[in-house]
Amino acid sequence: MKIDVQDSFGKVVESIKLDSKIFNIEVNSSVVRQAVLSELSNLRQGTHSSKNRSAVRGGGKKPWKQKGRGVARAGTIRSPLWKGGGVVFGPEPHVYNKKLPKKMSKLARKSVLTKKVQDKELIVLDSINISSKKTADFISFMKSINILNKKTLVLVDSFQENLILSSRNIRNVFIENVKTVSVYDLLDSEIILIDKLGVNTFSEVLA
Repeated sequence: MKIDVQDSFGKVVESIKLDSKIFNIEVNSSVVRQAVLSELSNLRQGTHSSKNRSAVRGGGKKPWKQKGRGVARAGTIRSPLWKGGGVVFGPEPHVYNKKLPKKMSKLARKSVLTKKVQDKELIVLDSINISSKKTADFISFMKSINILNKKTLVLVDSFQENLILSSRNIRNVFIENVKTVSVYDLLDSEIILIDKLGVNTFSEVLA
C-alpha cells in the first residue's frame, strides 16, 4: 500500500510504501472503544468526596427529649433528613484507572491509523520543519497543504521550538509525540500530519 508524500507547499514529491500490518489492517472498533474508555478513565482524578452522618461535625447531643413535644423524634441534628446533615450514598474518593493490555493498545492505534488512511485523513510530508516562530507563517503553511480550519494533529519525533511557538495560538492544531500519542487524540483529529520519519517510527513502535 502506497501513499503520496508532499512538500511544505502541498506538491507531491514521491510515494512511499506503508506497512500493511499497521496502516492496512481490519479495523477493530470494539478495541478502539475500550482503548478510548481506558484513556479517559485514567485522566479522572477521582477525588470527589462528601461527608456521611458520621463525618459531619456536631450532632452528638440529642436535640430534644424523645416524648412530649408533639414533634417527630430525633436523635441527632446531623441526620440526612436535616439541613446540614450527612449525605446518603454520596460520592467518595475512587480510583478509575483501567488497564489495557499492550497488544490491545497497539491494535487500537493500528485500527485508527488504518481508518485515517482509508478516509484520506493522513497526510505525509517529506519533513516538518518550520523556519519561523510566527503564527502567520504556520497558517500559510496550513493553507498550502489545504488543511486550514481543520482539527489537525501534528505528530513529530521530537518537539521543535519554532513548530510549538508558531502553532500554539491556533486552537485547532495539536502537537504530539508519535511514540506516545493516544488513541483518543488520533481518533479526535480530522487530519493527522506526519513526516516520513514519523511513519517509520510508527512501524517500529507498533510492530
